[in-house]
Amino acid sequence: MVEIGKSTKRRITESAHLLSSSGIFLALTLVLIAAAFLSPAFYQPTNLLNVLRQASALGILSIAQTLVMIGGGIDLSLAATMQLAVVAMAELSGGYDELVPLSMLVCLLIGAFVGLVNGVIITRFKIPAFLVTLGTSVTFTGLRLALTNGSPSTSVPPVFRFIGGGNFGSIPVAVLILAVVAVLAHLLLTRTTFGRRLYARGANPEAARLSGVRVDAILIITYIIAGVLAVIAGLLLAGYAAHADQWTGKGLTLDSVAAVVVGGGDFIGGVGTIPGTLAGVMLVTILLNLVLLLNLNVQYQLIVKGTVVILGVAMYSLLRRNE
Repeated sequence: MVEIGKSTKRRITESAHLLSSSGIFLALTLVLIAAAFLSPAFYQPTNLLNVLRQASALGILSIAQTLVMIGGGIDLSLAATMQLAVVAMAELSGGYDELVPLSMLVCLLIGAFVGLVNGVIITRFKIPAFLVTLGTSVTFTGLRLALTNGSPSTSVPPVFRFIGGGNFGSIPVAVLILAVVAVLAHLLLTRTTFGRRLYARGANPEAARLSGVRVDAILIITYIIAGVLAVIAGLLLAGYAAHADQWTGKGLTLDSVAAVVVGGGDFIGGVGTIPGTLAGVMLVTILLNLVLLLNLNVQYQLIVKGTVVILGVAMYSLLRRNE
């Protein structure tokens, strides 16, 4: 009787995970079908390209969040990292392409440094990632405002404007960059020892440690990668807007968490895929685009985001109950 109960419970859990992993693609398909009826303008080529371009920065940020959450963490400092990098790029480049290599290098180092700080504090002092990254987010935001007196340069070099808003043929450059990042991240998770160890670390840190996995080093490296990806996302967003705004990417941290969870990720760790996350990104982006096409007020964007988060958390809770 006990064995039958365990077997049944295992089948229920497997079915729930299958629903979580495939449900996002079904939901995305239904939304795409509904979009044709709600707003025929949605399928205009110009709008579709804009949707893809708008999804690029969030997609890269969500990939960063996916890696961290698979490892059992969370990163609430991603938007702050984006903003710090964008401001640094504007200040260092002065709007000139000649200074782009230097400013790009410094920005990437900034992202890696923020990730290193997050990872070291979390692993060294065993403080929850939620609290650490929330704290570093506030700290680096304050540092950015202090160094620029709240009024940084807004110049974006032409090369960044091309990367963020230009096309290679008919395909947005930002979409190509997202594709490259997504493929590399997918290969990292599915084809490397690091990826397997990251999943093991997220699923059961103690068991992974006893198996010889350097769980602290794995998490630190993951946060460094996330910081670098946040910088890339921030520079894409600034290039798309052609303006280095002080608050570039504000609110995207929540959107990245929503995309990961809706795409089948897990707050506890050990679960998540890049394709699932990208489907979650497209779902969020398409829904927000429909809000704009239907001429609804901005508050409906918040309602859409909140609803997506609630649905994702509800699926997460269902999986937890069945384990």
